Amino acid sequence: MVVDTTMAEAQCPESCEAEEEESAELMAESKAAPPSRSNTDLIYSVEDVPPWYLSLLFGFQHYLTMASGTISIPILVASFLCLEEDDPARGALVCTVLVHSGIVTLVQTTFGVRLPVVQGTDFAYIVPVITLLTTVHRPCAALPLANMTQEERQEEWLVRIRDVQGAIATVSVFQISLGFTGLVGLLTRWITPLAIVPTVTLVGISLFDVCGDMVASHWGVSIMTLTLIIMFSYYLSNIAVPLTSGRRGCLSLATAGTKMLKCFPVLLALFLTWGLCGILTAYDVLPPGSAARTDTTRDLLQRTPWFYVPYPGQWGWPTVTAAGAVSMLGACVASIMESIADYHACARISGAPSPPISAINRGVFMEGLGCLLAGLLGTGSGTTSCSQNIGVISITKVASRRVVQTSAIILIVSGLIGKFGAALVTIPEPVMAGVLVVMFAMITSIGLSPLQQVDLSSSRNLFILGFSIFFGLLLPKVVMDALPPCVPDLPADAETPTASITKSELNTPRKLTSVKHTPLVLAFTCISSSEVMHWGIR
Repeated sequence: MVVDTTMAEAQCPESCEAEEEESAELMAESKAAPPSRSNTDLIYSVEDVPPWYLSLLFGFQHYLTMASGTISIPILVASFLCLEEDDPARGALVCTVLVHSGIVTLVQTTFGVRLPVVQGTDFAYIVPVITLLTTVHRPCAALPLANMTQEERQEEWLVRIRDVQGAIATVSVFQISLGFTGLVGLLTRWITPLAIVPTVTLVGISLFDVCGDMVASHWGVSIMTLTLIIMFSYYLSNIAVPLTSGRRGCLSLATAGTKMLKCFPVLLALFLTWGLCGILTAYDVLPPGSAARTDTTRDLLQRTPWFYVPYPGQWGWPTVTAAGAVSMLGACVASIMESIADYHACARISGAPSPPISAINRGVFMEGLGCLLAGLLGTGSGTTSCSQNIGVISITKVASRRVVQTSAIILIVSGLIGKFGAALVTIPEPVMAGVLVVMFAMITSIGLSPLQQVDLSSSRNLFILGFSIFFGLLLPKVVMDALPPCVPDLPADAETPTASITKSELNTPRKLTSVKHTPLVLAFTCISSSEVMHWGIR
């Protein structure tokens, strides 16, 4: 916003009363201007509504950022459900996840926390799901699938997915209760910046090994992707790309203060590297079996139906087991903590005030309803906020809630049009690895940004900060190294319910994400009233 400086050159008013009125008007105008634009250099703030065509492009960028990780979860779970490679249920699972994510995102941004937060499947639930499927049920490799009839194979995977549905639906009641009763809001009174920093930072740091494995699948493509994102975001951000030229000059996307390279760095980098991989695949430059090839998932695209409408109970109604419910509880708690941290991070990077207690209660409540819907639909995972999309906001400077709502509609439509959603599965893993490296790096830095509100001259604060991060990385490794000799391998039919629960608990490494939050008790208990005020919570 350009400030009119000619006012200073105007003649002074004849009376002090007129001068005071003019000063009051200027102060009112200054207060009316959104602080987010001046403080964070946002192109669109939370309440802004971009033109429909820009909303579509921005929303599609959010869609692509989260779609690959979201789609990979049902594909991974399908292999533990004993589904055959050519089973159309694989495509149905993908469509179900897309539609579910779109519905929950739309509800969350409209009635929940009302921030530009994208909802998707949560990796915190994946290992508990896999543990449930491999401890309570016999592993797929131990089943005589070749000797089973089509009906027997179908019943085998349906029984498994129903147990997963029951476990997710059960823990969703716990999450719904926390949000509905306001207990989560009461806890947020003690969640200060000093408590949030280790939580969000560990989310980004703990994913470095996952990104490392993905990048290692093809270093060249991954480095090209993240290099393009960095170039478009920071080095070429002020360049206006001409669309058409003529006698009247060039028409560029610099209208309304936006620029193409700055607004769509992820989208452009992804399409460029994806297209290059497609060309290299078509000319067989990439060797067979390379992770950068785009034809490795061609069969799934062919098997996916053109249209598919998911509905509750499509795999049968959920079955509740004690082992399944207990194994998912830790993942649910970790998901709630990470979501609260994401709410604060999203508000901070969007230039919005810190979410009040009522908004956090609504957000957790809506996520609980989303997990319940996931259990009824059978997505194979719970739901949580997508941290990588917060990184997209940081890079593009577009924090409009309307953009995320547009992304939710794209998710629903792509899930209903099965071929469209399945086509995204052809995005090579190294391409998404480059995107995720930048996104998770931004999440880590966003997690550290609240430190400017913490008194780092205090030895107490330095101890809590250092101990929480270091011990949060140390304890899971120590416990995971000690788990294998503690868990005997017992036949599935010989285990009692108590043994199943114990085995499921101890064989779930990802549940140790909740252990990373244990040191934050220090920040909760050793707290001062001044730190509580930092979030604006009363």
